[in-house]
Amino acid sequence: MLAACGDSGGAGEAANLALVQGAYDAFAEGDVEGVTAVMADDIVWNEAENFPYADGNPYVGPDAVVEGVFARLGSEWDYWRLDVEDLLASGETVVARGRYQARHAETAAEINAQFVHFWTIEDGELARFQQYADTAQVQAAMPDGAAGDE
Repeated sequence: MLAACGDSGGAGEAANLALVQGAYDAFAEGDVEGVTAVMADDIVWNEAENFPYADGNPYVGPDAVVEGVFARLGSEWDYWRLDVEDLLASGETVVARGRYQARHAETAAEINAQFVHFWTIEDGELARFQQYADTAQVQAAMPDGAAGDE
């Protein structure tokens, strides 16, 4: 059974929803430390196949996520926002569905791309992340449509 944010799917699911929502809120505020503070030391983070930053999959640990994903988003894009439309929990799994809103710094191309994130919560921390996204739209916004080129 899936519990939507605000539903009474059990205390554990409510806490898991709040944990993930808090991470998204921190990201929206540019609070990288707030995001990494709720990650397990050995978080396993996977970007979607063919996503520009999947070249480091799997990223293991918060430092790897910051260097391989967050820093690149910050340096290559004028802005990168996540608009979470749905947040659902089932046990230790939280699923987020929404859209990325972003503009590439070099090309000025803007995206409005769908995403789904699967989070696994263990011991009150973000333990695993799997992204699914409209990778073609993101790649098309980058220089020469090339993913991961630096």
